[in-house]
Amino acid sequence: MSSLVDAIDALLPQTQCTQCGFEGCRPYAQAIADGRTDINRCPPGGPQTISALAKLLNRPELPLDPECGTYRPFRVALIDEEHCIGCTLCIQACPVDAILGANQLMHTIIEDECTGCELCVAPCPVDCITMVPTKREWTTEAANAARSRFQSRTARLQQRHTEAKGPAARTLANKPTLAEPADPHDKQDRIAQALARARARRT
Repeated sequence: MSSLVDAIDALLPQTQCTQCGFEGCRPYAQAIADGRTDINRCPPGGPQTISALAKLLNRPELPLDPECGTYRPFRVALIDEEHCIGCTLCIQACPVDAILGANQLMHTIIEDECTGCELCVAPCPVDCITMVPTKREWTTEAANAARSRFQSRTARLQQRHTEAKGPAARTLANKPTLAEPADPHDKQDRIAQALARARARRT
């Protein structure tokens, strides 16, 4: 079964956009192989991917499921850097590490690594991320590179999760607090002020 999942996964665009209703391309491939879902739930792949999956699995071709979205030419994310407040929410949302930046510092998209998944758009509190057309095509080579970045990011996050549950982390968590924690309202106020400044600049 794993070889079939690999073959299906190899035909998917590796955008990790979750529009298919699964947590990424690999889980979608697994569901197809298990017979739990149809082959027409990948908007980024469009008719070409549906056709390739139909041939691989000897199934009839189906129109793209409209509940999953529509097929569009490849686009990439673009951050309006003038209005970026450095909240890092888009960095956390990007499944392939295609966004550079740090807390309270301007963020930017690595265009050549962006999969066009759009997962960074919704979390942005100041609406400074848009999807724009690009001259490059999404190729098999780009999909393979995106898969590698996604796997590396997943492994890194799993490692951090493991370390956070380790003995050293528990020891630090149980140490007594030497000073009173900062008022959480202060952080909320700073965020609110940053949002207000960003909105004022845009208007």
